[in-house]
Amino acid sequence: MCGRYVMARAVGDLLAEFDAELEDEVSIPPSWNVAPTDAVPIVLERLKEDNAGPRQVRQLHVARWGLVASWAKDLKIGSSMINARSESVLEKPAFRKAAKSRRCAVPADGYYEWKQGPGKSKQPYYVHPGQYHGLVFAGLYEWWKDPSLPEGEPGRWLLSTSILTADTPPPGTESTIFGKLTELHDRVPLPMDKATMEAWLDPHADDAAGLVDLVRSRVKDAAADWQVDSVGKEVGNVRNNGPELIRPVEALF
Repeated sequence: MCGRYVMARAVGDLLAEFDAELEDEVSIPPSWNVAPTDAVPIVLERLKEDNAGPRQVRQLHVARWGLVASWAKDLKIGSSMINARSESVLEKPAFRKAAKSRRCAVPADGYYEWKQGPGKSKQPYYVHPGQYHGLVFAGLYEWWKDPSLPEGEPGRWLLSTSILTADTPPPGTESTIFGKLTELHDRVPLPMDKATMEAWLDPHADDAAGLVDLVRSRVKDAAADWQVDSVGKEVGNVRNNGPELIRPVEALF
């Protein structure tokens, strides 16, 4: 599961890291408390026509977190579509077309999970890589046309995204991280290494089932160096945002 995450890298850093270009200028302020329906960066590849003919380009875009299917009547469906279960993504009407032809990468620095304590108390944890590098999650994107706006109106076409998830891998001898993750939640967002991302983004690839299996099969390797830090309860309020939210604190329980 991924219900909140951190994405604090600058646009220029993302363009360099992913060797991507911009189709339009974008503004993506850093966020240490990304919440559903927020604007987030995504990386995608598409075929673009120019004077030399079609060429494959990798681009950085800004999308609304919470996928809005092209057939949706309004935006509201997106708030419940922030995650897509990888096991059924090719069967669900909201995701299956995107899984076949609109795959993306969702950059992140880490994400939050909450552990239930006594009564109503919950302890938030920050899950992040251990070697000072960012994450990239397997994602889907979709375009939705707002029927309430006239043709040509800025904002009529909305770009939205969802993050793929899978069962948390069982603990094994190769790493203790999965035991910690299992204590927090039975689902994890699916991370990608560079080679997996290259395959996932390829617009020519037509074996969607094979690509989903590939991403799922790489989760143990991609998440092997993750760390889990207990953080302050302030992260629970979406109005709080700043680097202090990921500062480790002593766990309540």
